[in-house]
Amino acid sequence: MSRPGKKRSRATLADKEGPATKFAKSKIQEEEEESMMSAAKERNSKPMGSSTGKATKEACPSVQGSKQEYSHWLMKSEPESRFEKGVDVKFGIEDLKAQPNQTACWDGVRNYQARNFMRDMKLGQEAFFYHSNCKEPGIAGIIKIVKEAYPDHTQFDKKDPHYDSSSTKENPKWSMVDVQFVRMTKRFIPLSELKAQHQAHRASGGPLKDMTLFTRQRLSVQPLTDGMGKGLQPLFTTERTRKELAFLIPFTIGGAKTHKAPSTLQCKPFCAAEVQRSLKSKYTHSAKQAAWRV
Repeated sequence: MSRPGKKRSRATLADKEGPATKFAKSKIQEEEEESMMSAAKERNSKPMGSSTGKATKEACPSVQGSKQEYSHWLMKSEPESRFEKGVDVKFGIEDLKAQPNQTACWDGVRNYQARNFMRDMKLGQEAFFYHSNCKEPGIAGIIKIVKEAYPDHTQFDKKDPHYDSSSTKENPKWSMVDVQFVRMTKRFIPLSELKAQHQAHRASGGPLKDMTLFTRQRLSVQPLTDGMGKGLQPLFTTERTRKELAFLIPFTIGGAKTHKAPSTLQCKPFCAAEVQRSLKSKYTHSAKQAAWRV
């Protein structure tokens, strides 16, 4: 989270080179581990060359210049306080809304693949703001890219938790983008529901079957194809019915905590707090009927 008295507009952020306000952060250690895993996977996936040392273009489409196009993004940040080198790196979607023009730089990314994804971002593209490393992770809102990738100023600041002594202003290693708040989602989409959708799409071959959130969990900036973006849209524009939510509440029968849901729903239970916020009403429990009554 930004320190008091240090909030700046996006234009100022682009020009300032000194100590900067701390905005959206990710775990350095997790990013480094993910970077090493990514590098190892890339080495192992490189095609073997022929006896003359030439790699076959058929085995490696990227040689011909083809590149996956992404239309949406998922960007993780921590909504709960966590200190690194005495600096609170907390930055949730409410913190973004509180910034001047509801705009902030997305700094502190220290994973090469995540950095490259940010360099691929285009002006005006939308991203899902994902709350991570918290009690209830999930998608909280929609943001958009308002400035394409440029050098991350925190890599030069020795007092910043994300300082990188190997990076120079002549040859900066790390980049960031500016993002702006667009809107909150109609309801908070918890990780449990996203996972249920992912598993359902794996079984049916839907667009969320290869969602990076579950194949590369630690990556803080993740790409989404146009199909994935459209596959997520129904979650943001519709609400569960009262009947569905009533059956998704965890309840106790005979001292044993259970989760009941009609077989037709085929989905995991929400936490009770989420359901009660959605229904905004009180519940009575009938152990005899083994259900909640609204």
